[in-house]
Amino acid sequence: MEHFMAYANLGAAFFLLISMAMMIGRLLLGPTLYDRLLAVNSFGTKTVLFLCVFCFVIDRPDGVDIALLYSLMNFIATIAVLKFFRYRALDVSLADAHITRDGGES
Repeated sequence: MEHFMAYANLGAAFFLLISMAMMIGRLLLGPTLYDRLLAVNSFGTKTVLFLCVFCFVIDRPDGVDIALLYSLMNFIATIAVLKFFRYRALDVSLADAHITRDGGES
């Protein structure tokens, strides 16, 4: 059973690497900026999954902590980039943005 799990982990790592390569292709060829941002976010998510699988392949499960830290950084970076493209600044508060309750701008 141990050999089966090792091969399953290697297979998962291989398919994650293929999907990461596809995300790089979308990043380079994406027609809009939001397609590219989605590709970067997906690449970050697949990187976290790859780090988790790789840590189990090399029998060091303590590396999952690093993957969790990377996922938090990926989330914060995506929110920051989206806020920058919406307001053209990162120091805009919600009170200054004139956001109404239903989500529209006033």
